Amino acid sequence: MTGNRLDAAGTLHLIDEALTPDSSRFWPADQYEEGKNPPSYDKQFVRDYLETLDWGKVAPGPKLPADVIAKTSAKYIEAYEKLTGKTL
Repeated sequence: MTGNRLDAAGTLHLIDEALTPDSSRFWPADQYEEGKNPPSYDKQFVRDYLETLDWGKVAPGPKLPADVIAKTSAKYIEAYEKLTGKTL
């Protein structure tokens, strides 16, 4: 969780976000194997792509190719559908 705070009464207030592909890590339970990284439903896919480039990690970042954008979008949609039981 980001931005969480306890008030004077000790009540936790969530200020920012939680349980999103950007703030949390999600993996398919049926693909978990000890000692291995299962496929994830987050922006790690984009990070992994960027690690293959020689761009110095200085803004502005490189433009993402259409296939990386499409695959990332598909991962976010799949995470949404698995978490909510709804389809987009």
